[in-house]
Amino acid sequence: MKDETSKDGIRKDDEPQKDMRYYKEAYERERQKSRVLAGKLADAEGRAADLEQKLNRIKGSVFWKLSKPLRAAVHWMQRTKERLGYYGSVKGVLRKLDAKRIEKKARALHGTAGFPTPEEAKEQRETIFSRDIKISILVPLYNTPKKFLSDAVESVLAQTYENWELCLTDDSDEEHDYVEQMCKAYIEKDRQYLQAHPALRKRVGMESRILYRRHERSGGIAGNTNFCLSMAGGEYIGLFDHDDVLHPAVLYEYMKAICEKNADYIYCDEATFHGNSIDNMITLHFKPDFAIDNLRANNYICHFSVFDRKLLEGTELFRPQYNGSQDHDMILRLTAQAKHIVHIPKLLYYWRSHKGSVAADLNAKAYCIAAGKGAVADHLQKLGFENFEITSTKAFDTIYRIRYEIQGSPRISVIIPNKNHYEDLKRCITSIIEKSSYDNYEIIIVENNSTDDEIFRYYEELKKNSQIRVVAYEGEFNYSRINNLGVSHASGEYVLLLNNDTEVITLDWMEELLMYAQREDVGAVGAKLYYPDKTIQHAGVVIGLGAHRTAGHTHYRVSSNNLGYMGRLCYVQNMTAVTGACLMVKKKIYDEVGGLDESFAVSLNDVDFCLRVREAGYLNVFTPFAELYHYESASRGLDNEGERAKRYNEESERFRTKWRKALEAGDPYYNPNFSLDRSDFALKI
Repeated sequence: MKDETSKDGIRKDDEPQKDMRYYKEAYERERQKSRVLAGKLADAEGRAADLEQKLNRIKGSVFWKLSKPLRAAVHWMQRTKERLGYYGSVKGVLRKLDAKRIEKKARALHGTAGFPTPEEAKEQRETIFSRDIKISILVPLYNTPKKFLSDAVESVLAQTYENWELCLTDDSDEEHDYVEQMCKAYIEKDRQYLQAHPALRKRVGMESRILYRRHERSGGIAGNTNFCLSMAGGEYIGLFDHDDVLHPAVLYEYMKAICEKNADYIYCDEATFHGNSIDNMITLHFKPDFAIDNLRANNYICHFSVFDRKLLEGTELFRPQYNGSQDHDMILRLTAQAKHIVHIPKLLYYWRSHKGSVAADLNAKAYCIAAGKGAVADHLQKLGFENFEITSTKAFDTIYRIRYEIQGSPRISVIIPNKNHYEDLKRCITSIIEKSSYDNYEIIIVENNSTDDEIFRYYEELKKNSQIRVVAYEGEFNYSRINNLGVSHASGEYVLLLNNDTEVITLDWMEELLMYAQREDVGAVGAKLYYPDKTIQHAGVVIGLGAHRTAGHTHYRVSSNNLGYMGRLCYVQNMTAVTGACLMVKKKIYDEVGGLDESFAVSLNDVDFCLRVREAGYLNVFTPFAELYHYESASRGLDNEGERAKRYNEESERFRTKWRKALEAGDPYYNPNFSLDRSDFALKI
């Protein structure tokens, strides 16, 4: 009788033993990892105890006690400089003052001064689009103050694209009956306007474009908005809060996107204002184009969402279980279905900040936090992610950090080019060995024509470690070729390009990079790098930024304590490129795009690589949760002197030629309203 066997050749009755062997091996691997980590922890605790003992001896001295006032003054100056970061210098202070001047001018440009002139408004109203779409604007009302309701409705009546309907559902209590009276007055006002414009009345097919219903049963924001949707007859749906204001041309701009780009989900930039005028702007939020990792971390899209009604087929608009973060939940669901998501990089929505509003104080509605985490969790689960963790960040409680489960324990090949620089390399290698909590890695040092005996003695010492190899590169310096050689020797499933002048800070830095690099949709993943003074060296790369109009680092020289523009230094986000000083990528993707382009011998090779990764259909990601020091250029000097400057200019010209179309299109993750002359998100004027 023939034995039954499984696909791997093991007898069916042997499969329980196979499972047992698997779990025993996995258990032993975890035990070994625990022993290694326990050893590292014990060493760290020993060093900490030794340092504490020395510190206590110093603190007990007479000199220490006498110098207390002086130390307090020095520490205050140091803390102040750290808080200010780059702006702690005279040059930085002048730069910040200049940024304030620019922002003041920009605010004026983006307020009522930016509304269309009567001539522009007439031209927009008379524009004939290739499609004539009715946009239904949903506004759930609840005890809306008279001024707020008036501003909101008037901003819809002022729209230069006139094929709209305003759906108002009223959940107000009896003490606010004036809401119903005001809405009915506006219905009559619009009826009279349509009677005076018979062509428009025929076009919209309505006696009045304003619809009103009293919602007898309170269903919260979700129930009221869903009831509002039941009134709507438009092909596209827009969501508008009862206390906010629309720019007069927002629907016109959205129609252009629908007709020219076949947009099925559209959003714009927005401002928060207080008082009775939108010109009293508190915050101007200029957003990136669609970025899924940004959206998972926080609802950066927010207002003003307009979308094709077809995206709602088979799903609800708002789900009651996510009240407080119902819009985040909806945006995650609908953008997952959308084919053409378009961001209008213009400030077209004004979010009123007042007592009790989310715009004024997110903590005023603490349930938003839990609802937001639940919405993101539901989104991730539907995509097949399991065992992830969502926590709030130090920026805001509603900006989240997501820890994805690492699948298996894949090998990581760390590639470190090196020439001489014994101290730099030793600091780098030592930090990897002593601080890394991930243990399945190899280090490949690509020796590049060193001349110092000291470095070769160090190589011999390193060769005693089975996780470290040294391979020789011969020929003139070419950073791309050196790394490509190192990768050709890699046995890991993942490649981690690393400069020899870096030093690990966070123990789980490899895990933080790996949890994103292992995703099927992700290509390159970059870390947050600091100069020794704890100012930022790298937090993502923007193409077109800088004097050469090639690429530059955002938040450059900002203090490590800074939250960044709209909290961007505190959450994972999509970027066009990340620096090759610390870059992880699947080896198969590295090979797929051809590695680093060797025509970029010194500079811009990492940006070029990331652009090719993006062209291949992958996302590039920056994570602030993998942190290292970067003693930038210590290993090769600066690029602004002599031959190096000439070489950099040549490579910059080659880069601009190769990526001309991408540069002309602009960086999708950097709003075109930002200046390309600065890295601090200063606005153009």
